[in-house]
Amino acid sequence: MSDTPAMTEAEAANRLMRLAKEIARHDRLYHDRDAPEISDADYDALVRENRALEDAFPQLVRADSPSRRLGAAPTSALAKVPHAKAMLSLDNAFADEEVAEFVARVRRFLSLPAEAEVVLTAEPKIDGLSCSLRYEDGALVLAATRGDGAVGEDVTPNVRTIADIPQAIDRPGVIEVRGEVYMSKADFAALNARQEAAGGKIFANPRNAAAGSLRQKDAGVTAARPLRFLAHGWGELDAPLGTTQAEAMATIAALGIPVSDLLKRCVTLDDALAHYRAIEAARAELPFDIDGVVYKVDRLDWQERLGQVARAPRWGLAHKFPAEQAETEVVGIDIQVGRTGKLTPVGRLKPVGVGGVIVSNVTLHNRDEIARLGLRVGDRVRIQRAGDVIPQVVENLTRDAPRAPFVFPDHCPECGSEAVAEEGEVDVRCTGGLICPAQRFERLRHFASRGAMDIDGLGEKSIAEFLSLGWLHGPADIWRLKAHRDKLVGREGWQAVSVDKLLAAIDVRTGFDPARFLFGLGIRHVGIVTAKDLLKAFGTVEALEAAARAEDGAAQLSAVEGVGPVVAEALVDFFHEPHNREELADLLALARPAAFVSSARETAWTGKTIVFTGTLETMSRDEAKAQAERLGARAAGSVSAKTDLVVAGPGAGSKLKKAEELGVRVATEAEWARIVAES
Repeated sequence: MSDTPAMTEAEAANRLMRLAKEIARHDRLYHDRDAPEISDADYDALVRENRALEDAFPQLVRADSPSRRLGAAPTSALAKVPHAKAMLSLDNAFADEEVAEFVARVRRFLSLPAEAEVVLTAEPKIDGLSCSLRYEDGALVLAATRGDGAVGEDVTPNVRTIADIPQAIDRPGVIEVRGEVYMSKADFAALNARQEAAGGKIFANPRNAAAGSLRQKDAGVTAARPLRFLAHGWGELDAPLGTTQAEAMATIAALGIPVSDLLKRCVTLDDALAHYRAIEAARAELPFDIDGVVYKVDRLDWQERLGQVARAPRWGLAHKFPAEQAETEVVGIDIQVGRTGKLTPVGRLKPVGVGGVIVSNVTLHNRDEIARLGLRVGDRVRIQRAGDVIPQVVENLTRDAPRAPFVFPDHCPECGSEAVAEEGEVDVRCTGGLICPAQRFERLRHFASRGAMDIDGLGEKSIAEFLSLGWLHGPADIWRLKAHRDKLVGREGWQAVSVDKLLAAIDVRTGFDPARFLFGLGIRHVGIVTAKDLLKAFGTVEALEAAARAEDGAAQLSAVEGVGPVVAEALVDFFHEPHNREELADLLALARPAAFVSSARETAWTGKTIVFTGTLETMSRDEAKAQAERLGARAAGSVSAKTDLVVAGPGAGSKLKKAEELGVRVATEAEWARIVAES
């Protein structure tokens, strides 16, 4: 299967090492962050190259090779749960000949005569997030993502909000049903429309939307998202579901768990390939995204005998659809500014049909991607659209044509502020955070949020309304809303009482906590803990600004405990921008944040690091952190060898486990209350 160029063993070892790192990075982006940077086809090409090299140089195969690894170990805040039976992946095929070879391998492994038919099931390969549902005596007790195949994330509360998934089934004992959580194309489009209207995150495709919606700490977010589920198999069982794959899936369907109505039992290889063609032809009309067809050996006793190799079973195969491509011309390159200030280049194309959809725009990701492609206005390009993934440029067909190169802007096209890339990052971002119209909604939402200024009544809906009325341009305008009182009274949802309550909530934040004020400015990398560290050192926001603008500003800021060079650079960039300084001066004159006064006292906990995890039942997390700070301690968000105490409430997961592994002292909430009382 290898079509790799001739290599020496040393060259192959070097390439395999680079491939392992690259594939691992893309695994983390896809499985853990739900933010893939490349298409499935490009990822599959990397995996196939890795496999071809390992076939050619078997002595170089390592235990941690991508061919032996499944997915990525989960690193989110969700609790980790081991799978009773590993959640495997599937080997991929891209041509009919590879499917024929799969059937031939099954025959050889089972020592079947050439005339013996290998009956297969064939069903669509849903492009969603793998999920396992564990039922015990009919009750749903656990739902988990795939993770790295051995350990997944506990998403039980989230899965309970998915209408497709029954909370109880009529079957005793243990049954683990496995399938894909997905979002339909129509629901995805509606969700993105709502997100855009509210200034929220825009998802790249339905798979990312489904994964991001399911992997939430707050199940309420999941409940508000239109998720669906289709079963495709099972894990641990205490009694068989049938003697064949088709029978077992029929049993699962009879329990009220959705199964694809396109699942078909195919007696011959030709039947299976014909069903693949039929599904491919219907692909654009299906309500959900698919990227291929999955074949499985129908007889379960044969599946048992076939077993598995490393990360994949010998009895299953994913027949992927070819990436859908077309050629067209780049007629323009625009720069869009996102809600976090990121400058994203978008290629404007001469409209072309790809996979049943007319494509006129294509994301170019960042300036490095433009440079890699050598892309300019007027170039002819090959674009690709696999499923409903955002179209991307696969190849510049005229990169050698004499044309002026595209110059990526060094100033924001929305507000004129400088646009810079931090060291080691490819993304270029606008530094005009307070005044940039593209970032306005997100900045205002953050400034008024509970963790920052905590202005009661000024939520996303109100901010969006005031923006549309032209009453808000920057945070300082929040204090000017009182000038619009009479116009606001009587608008839908606003009465005199609610308007006066909002204005009072704004007024009470005059002279408020300077650390929360600084955090509310939304300066990149400056969280609430860093804001407090900075103000402990400089006292006021004005003094911090003066330090940041000094000739040795970066050095002064980096010298503050808890502030490194990355944070220092972000602060220098922010205060270097004249627009930010003008807006900040206006805001300081109206909000008048107080000078920072530390409430900490000298105690045995002064200088110590404390982490709170799990559910705190007698106080909020913010109250607990404030208590720690009053004792002179630092409340951190992660556990390390430098952590002195972990306060663990019910539901504590990975942080508690890590504390126990490192030998860090662990206290209950009641024990923490005694520490506070006695200190």
